[in-house]
Amino acid sequence: MTDSISDRDLLIAAVRDAGAIAREGYASVSKSWEKSKGNPVTETDIAVDRFLNERLRAARTDYGWLSEETADTPERLGSQRVFIVDPIDGTLAFIKRKAEFAVCAAVVDGGVVTSAAIYNPITEELFAAVKGGGATLNGAPIHVTDRRELEGCRMLVARDVIEHPAWPTPWPKMEIGKRASIAYRMALVANGTYDAMMALSSKYEWDTSAGALIVAEAGGFATMHNGAALPFNQAVPTHRSLVCAGPAVHAAILARTGHIKLP
Repeated sequence: MTDSISDRDLLIAAVRDAGAIAREGYASVSKSWEKSKGNPVTETDIAVDRFLNERLRAARTDYGWLSEETADTPERLGSQRVFIVDPIDGTLAFIKRKAEFAVCAAVVDGGVVTSAAIYNPITEELFAAVKGGGATLNGAPIHVTDRRELEGCRMLVARDVIEHPAWPTPWPKMEIGKRASIAYRMALVANGTYDAMMALSSKYEWDTSAGALIVAEAGGFATMHNGAALPFNQAVPTHRSLVCAGPAVHAAILARTGHIKLP
């Protein structure tokens, strides 16, 4: 685990320093454009990506690289260890000056996340984890909630998903929350601010990699809606859906979603 701890500390330092670049762009006017319809990017995304690429790869020259803002290449598939990075997860919130975005970085070893860091540079929350070594928020241990029932659950989910008329049984009354960044949502489940989060749409590995380890090391589960595990460093780096929660609530959610065939 020594190598993983070293990687974790490298990620912590890198996302913290990258957060300073993000804060500068957040406070000033950061030029933005659309990579595709509804998919914005800013000059700050690119600047943070460049910084993390140079910082992390200089420290680990044999690691592969996968990032939202770097053109993907097949070389990473032949690497035992790979950095997976989202320079700014929640770019739309960043553009709108909402403190709901995060700088995310993880190390994947043989398809398994071994070290992770998620940093919200505006709220100054830095979540981190190492496989087998627990999860922390600003250095203090964190844990998912021990909630057992969906009734009254604090869940991060799109309201139209929960209220969709196609559900055979309506969901119980819950406290519904919203955050722009997928990774930040996962971190807020890990530290018990929310009991669960659910997304029934495709997510990229850079959205989920760091959060998956942090949730797991905080005692929770992060899977697809049918309970399938989240593999990493895939040729096509996507997951069909995402459910994160403590053990009992996770099981209760899957009991409702496991049968769904998503398009």
